Amino acid sequence: MLINIHCAKCIGIDAVPVTVEIDIATGIGIHLVGLADAAVKESLLRTITSLQSMGFRIPGRKIVINLAPADMHKKGSGYDVPIALGIIAASGQRDLPLLDKFMIMGELGLDGTVREVPGALPIAELARRDGLQGCILPRESAMEAVEYEGIDVYGVDNLDDVLRILGGEELCDDLLARNQMKDSHTEDGEAAGFGVMDFSEIIGQEGAKRGIEIAAAGGHNVILIGPPGSGKSSLAKAMAGILPPMTMEESLQTSKIYSVAGKGSPRGGLLRQRPFRSPHYSASIAALLGGGSDNIMPGEISLAHNGILMIDEFCEAPKKVLEVLRAPMEDRKVTISRLKTKVEYPADFMLVAATNPCPCGYYGEGDRCTCTPAKRIAYMSKLSGPIMDRIDIQLWMKPIDPKRLVDRKRAEPSKDVARRVLNARKIQKERFADEGIFCNAAMNNRLIEKHCPLSVECRNLLERIIERMGLSARACSRIIKLARTIADLDGARDISCEHIMEASSYRFLDKQGLEY
Repeated sequence: MLINIHCAKCIGIDAVPVTVEIDIATGIGIHLVGLADAAVKESLLRTITSLQSMGFRIPGRKIVINLAPADMHKKGSGYDVPIALGIIAASGQRDLPLLDKFMIMGELGLDGTVREVPGALPIAELARRDGLQGCILPRESAMEAVEYEGIDVYGVDNLDDVLRILGGEELCDDLLARNQMKDSHTEDGEAAGFGVMDFSEIIGQEGAKRGIEIAAAGGHNVILIGPPGSGKSSLAKAMAGILPPMTMEESLQTSKIYSVAGKGSPRGGLLRQRPFRSPHYSASIAALLGGGSDNIMPGEISLAHNGILMIDEFCEAPKKVLEVLRAPMEDRKVTISRLKTKVEYPADFMLVAATNPCPCGYYGEGDRCTCTPAKRIAYMSKLSGPIMDRIDIQLWMKPIDPKRLVDRKRAEPSKDVARRVLNARKIQKERFADEGIFCNAAMNNRLIEKHCPLSVECRNLLERIIERMGLSARACSRIIKLARTIADLDGARDISCEHIMEASSYRFLDKQGLEY
């Protein structure tokens, strides 16, 4: 008897269908075919032991298990439950009339328990797209897809739960993920548990705070340069507290990446808080971009999608590692190519880089710097022209005045800054409602022409600035986008000369002939 079971495999953030075909015929032995890796091949012993522990018998005949399509590599332990169900149904030990109505994934324990697998969100999306009745997943995995509408997602703890659902003899509403979801996470709870620093806790640095506010409002990249203790890392971390919540579309995109990476929300449901990733500067290229052989996983830049990628001690990182950020910062996606496969992950992140101005950290602070000019130039040469072209806001931070440190006067709280950022983002949401982007930083040249018209005075001013600073075409476009964000924060309909002037002031490292 031939049995077909719907499964899936994740490629990037999308799932593709895989069919587990099981046939029991005259002969002897268990044969697994279909380009399965070691984890899938080992599933036979796990599955047989699990079935025997639950009282099922293993037919003493030839069992052929095929994972179709046969020319695509299958990896992971998620095919355990489908293989077990196929053996049960093909041997006639249990009638499962709904077996072909569900997409099923899960790893089996030796006692029949079902353990979580990655990729629940893309799997549920595929099941709905294929018109299936629902999908059956381990309870922890099903919680990731609990908010996905249009399909029933069941969360199971063991193989008996799966058999209950597929038997069709009783209602299994208690196993629906939406009924298992605890009403334990709220927006306030999430914000309280995120642990970000408040702007009011950072003394001074009003100019840098203004730059961080503009970056958050428009999704712009920013670099903070200053001596140790000037507040660079604190400002970068405080930036997470002023970002607006993700829209449903942004939340779904980010949640799919985390689902594929096996890092779904611990509270269940979609991710609501924008991600904040802070890899060490010694991270490898593969750790940043993502990689692998048959199963290519997302890297830090994709895990920071719709959020912040913060790299502290930016100039301490190997230059080769920093240069790989060029294409993702411009294209807002990363394509990872291998000999037999190519995977694309979204990577629309805000880069927040922090660095000292020299190896000792005290250049520009009187006589405290002990570095030679050659050392300083070599240190800052990590900031290549192509990288700096892609960073919209460059902030030089000075040490805090001792009197202000002693006075400890609290500054404007993050909630007030966040309110202005949210209002600016609402303007951008309406502006780009039909464009497929969410913020000013993502505009291409066509959208700049459409949404950033400049008056004659602004054009003349920008022309003089470009000529005086020797800016590239990319830097010019980024100044216009930054000016558009400043205008949004002011609630202005059009970009003015004041907005152009402020936007250009954040590119002091681009000036021709600047002696560092």
